[in-house]
Amino acid sequence: MPQSQKISSTYGGQAVIEGVMFVGKTVHVTAVRRKNNQIEYLEVPRKDRKSVTTLKKIPLLRGLVGIIESSAKGSQHLNFSAEIYAEEEDSGTPDKEPKKEAPAKSGGLSSFSMILSVAVVGILSFLIGKLIFTLVPVFVEDLIFGTFFTNQILHNLLEGLIKIILLLIYLYAISQTPLIKRLFQYHGAEHKVISAYESGLPLTVANVQKFNTLHYRCGSSFIVFTVILGVIIYSFMPYDSLWERILQRLMLLPLVIGVSYEVLKLTNSVRDVPVLRMLGYPGLWLQLLTTKEPEDAQVEVAIASFNRVLELDNRQLGEMR
Repeated sequence: MPQSQKISSTYGGQAVIEGVMFVGKTVHVTAVRRKNNQIEYLEVPRKDRKSVTTLKKIPLLRGLVGIIESSAKGSQHLNFSAEIYAEEEDSGTPDKEPKKEAPAKSGGLSSFSMILSVAVVGILSFLIGKLIFTLVPVFVEDLIFGTFFTNQILHNLLEGLIKIILLLIYLYAISQTPLIKRLFQYHGAEHKVISAYESGLPLTVANVQKFNTLHYRCGSSFIVFTVILGVIIYSFMPYDSLWERILQRLMLLPLVIGVSYEVLKLTNSVRDVPVLRMLGYPGLWLQLLTTKEPEDAQVEVAIASFNRVLELDNRQLGEMR
């Protein structure tokens, strides 16, 4: 691999249907490939509220705020890609004239209402999913092992193990579907592009494909940390009944999310330290399921999205100077 100067960055993103979304300093950009091979973009300027920006500077609290914000904004971009996918599946033929600007930039109450509704759905989906994933293992563990012993730390460990097993089964099952398999390939392409950029290499398909699909800042790692750290945090809270145990899980959920986010940031900051880098290994192992090797065409879409983010960031930041 060519020698190059490493770049420290906070760029992130997510895979969408037949595309990739990247979060820049001034804009969120999604690039989606249509069936006619043309790439269509959704560009949404970042409008960070002062109150939210302040909250995102407070340790523990910033994790919860960031996750909710990402769920809301990510849903808008996923919805954009889903609409294009549905259009082309329904029509059976690619559009002759792809739109160059997404309707998100158009004004009016209806546009605002649509964006708001998508954001609300995104937040609710995250919260409901997190609640189900938190509470179902409690019921399963209590049903199977509730009368066998009274050691609550062991009950917490088994609860965490059940969470991991359910998560692995779920991810493996959905990864077998063609649509999700391609989504995971785009997830891998997203990671490869960020790794190539952080290594200081020109963003070409050949350079990007040299990297693996794993990255320390991935949300998949965050999921693993919520399970591991949840077991530790729950162990400091004794309970007298199943319902008290459930209530504790609900009350401690924001703390678990906040601590997990801080640990995720820590593992990313020490990833170049030989021994400490192992702290991030559990998250990387889960990414073996949530990412797959992308095709060159998928990498091209990820590069196009990231280059567009860099272009718009440079233009906007240049105008602000």
